[in-house]
Amino acid sequence: QVQLVESGGGLVQAGDSLRLSCAASGRTVSMAAMGWFRQAPGKEREFVAAINWSGDHADAVKGRFTISRDNAKNTVYLQMNSLKPEDTAVYYCAAKWGVIAAVLKNEYEYECWGRGTQVTVSS
Repeated sequence: QVQLVESGGGLVQAGDSLRLSCAASGRTVSMAAMGWFRQAPGKEREFVAAINWSGDHADAVKGRFTISRDNAKNTVYLQMNSLKPEDTAVYYCAAKWGVIAAVLKNEYEYECWGRGTQVTVSS
């Protein structure tokens, strides 16, 4: 059974940094398109970052967030710097296997999701 488990969320102040982790079990992330999405209260889930052969980031986080992958640890990371109150959300990790090269930005393209980790940024 494939599982994705997010960790690293928490309560921080504006300007602080956090690193989210997404640990996979059951399949290897090196063969998957991986993504991070977030959902704030009362809003729809939105794309944050994705990685396959390369990475891409939403305009709202570009220059502040960085997605990366450690194949040896079967883990994907989201380094979040210069956090803002508007970054407050539940952050989800997602995976799709069998995709060659493409970075997936649409949540409906993913086949496996974690349960999420809460990130709260106070002003």
